[in-house]
Amino acid sequence: MQTQTFIIGGGLSGLALAARLSAEGRDFLLVEARDRWGGRVLSAQCDGAAFDLGPAWFWPGQPRIEALIARLGLSRFDQFYQGDLLYEDERGQVQRGRGFASMQGSWRLQGGLAALIDKLLLEIPADKRSSATPIKALSKTRDGVTARTEAGAEITAQKVILALPPRVAAQLSYTPALPSDALTAMVRIPTWMAGQAKAVAVYDRPFWREAGLSGDAMSRFGPMVECHDASPAQGGPYAIFGFIGVSPANRQDEKALREQICAQLSRLFGPEASEPKHLFLKDWAADPFTATELDHRPVHAHPDYGLPHVLSRLWGNALILSGTEVAPTFGGFLEGALEAAERAYVTLNRNGD
Repeated sequence: MQTQTFIIGGGLSGLALAARLSAEGRDFLLVEARDRWGGRVLSAQCDGAAFDLGPAWFWPGQPRIEALIARLGLSRFDQFYQGDLLYEDERGQVQRGRGFASMQGSWRLQGGLAALIDKLLLEIPADKRSSATPIKALSKTRDGVTARTEAGAEITAQKVILALPPRVAAQLSYTPALPSDALTAMVRIPTWMAGQAKAVAVYDRPFWREAGLSGDAMSRFGPMVECHDASPAQGGPYAIFGFIGVSPANRQDEKALREQICAQLSRLFGPEASEPKHLFLKDWAADPFTATELDHRPVHAHPDYGLPHVLSRLWGNALILSGTEVAPTFGGFLEGALEAAERAYVTLNRNGD
């Protein structure tokens, strides 16, 4: 198979770039290793509502995501924040009213962020995209780049876009080998949120709101270190989500983890919280298309993202990195995924060395 531009990675960055090329009538092919689209964007469905298991928020001052949502006819709403915040100390003692609503001013998307992915997919012809297609190797040729899938198929392109976390991209086989400093730079870039796990507990009633609580909680005792209201803009079902603070190595027993989460929810929000109608769990560290072994190490601060100089103009500009980790301004955010796609588009149209 031959194409002009081969995009590897069907997350937000890859989809945004593919949609732009499609609108221009360009020749391209987009592949995704998973059997679903969206990358780290993943929304679970329950009783007609969507709950984000990956990123959930975007913010004012992020023009690309706001413009894309408007163009696609989607709607945002404010993160719920009214009410008291809870704090659970090292002994499991819960205190009320300690602090403020930490995510006030954040925006969420009606229908979950997967609605964004679904809309973008409608702009990309079915014959220009393929899921469940992991790429194993890339080879530089006289005419461009040849990619080989795990199933043994070959795709030849003039240019390849790696819309992947750099650490995941570094695991591909390259012929000729990439410069050692380039591979080192790729491996050193932490994949944002890759070591995280997230729990979403769904209920028929927002009993915490009725009790004057915002759904915000901070904890130094249970498996969840931070909780927030995850309910839809209107109606139910309602939900609380939490970031799991237990290390990937110590959260392998899912049954025990679920029991600990329910016990913590009960301590924080009362007995009604102990039995959610559904408890969704997503461990991103266990997703091989998101996280590498290095990503299991905790990241204590937002990394200084951007595209290192040694990763520009690889293979004479035939190999282009995209994805939120190489965005110069908004790395790690949804806005960064779109920023990286924008930058990749510019690079794509530039001549090689």
